[in-house]
Amino acid sequence: MNRTKNIHVSDTAFVTCGFRRLNEALSGDSYAKLWYNSKAEIILKDYLAAVSTEEINTHCIRNRFFLETIKTVVKENKIEVLINFGAGFSMYPFLLSEKLLHIEIDKPELVKHKSKKIQQWVKDYKLPARKINFIGIDFSEKYENQLRQELKEFVGEKKCFILIEGVLFFLNTNEINRLFSLFNTIQSIGDYIGSVSYTHNIKTTDAYTRLIKYATQGVKDASNDGFQTIEHEFYKTLKNYKLINHQDYFSCSEVYNNQPKCEKTNILNEHFYILKKQK
Repeated sequence: MNRTKNIHVSDTAFVTCGFRRLNEALSGDSYAKLWYNSKAEIILKDYLAAVSTEEINTHCIRNRFFLETIKTVVKENKIEVLINFGAGFSMYPFLLSEKLLHIEIDKPELVKHKSKKIQQWVKDYKLPARKINFIGIDFSEKYENQLRQELKEFVGEKKCFILIEGVLFFLNTNEINRLFSLFNTIQSIGDYIGSVSYTHNIKTTDAYTRLIKYATQGVKDASNDGFQTIEHEFYKTLKNYKLINHQDYFSCSEVYNNQPKCEKTNILNEHFYILKKQK
């Protein structure tokens, strides 16, 4: 029996938490375990077996890189707001300074569930109180005007960092271009974007071949023409932005003392980009 049948993109939010939970020292996330979910654990184990056992640490490295990057810009007083697109069940608000304002954007049913759970956990003293505004959006629909208005009300003139991780792979090219065009209209000079994507050469790896097979058979609501890879040039030439930092799983593994266990062809190497608004 295929235990991963009828997986939805929202299920991956639970799975990603599962990865972070399995190596807290590397991910820096001591709260991911709150999202333990029996269905997600089944998906997680099947996914690791079917795609790559390295995925625990690749997801932990991703979380750690952005956590440390955002901590640095907060410490330097360069941002006041973290806007997390496709936030899933990430726990950045509770791992970062309480002075930050957080805006979390994802599918309506997901943010509703997350908001309810967080309210209860704060009430039960399992989480510290944080300033979080949740916005439910379907990226496949015409959302720009509504979202732009809501963000302006929350953010105003505050300096912001937009984070988009674990999302672009599931979108099509048009949806990706629409997103970054929106970012350009809502951000000011000195604001940041943090983004995650695969490059085209990932397609030559055995792990990617297995990933596509797994995703095609299991994930039911990715966009048409989804499963995107993006070249570095996209970020280097993005209008009004400058690429100021580019890392990947292997470069960050050196920084965070992680020793990859699989051969490169069996690792899904994610690339991490930090962009700064120039004009």
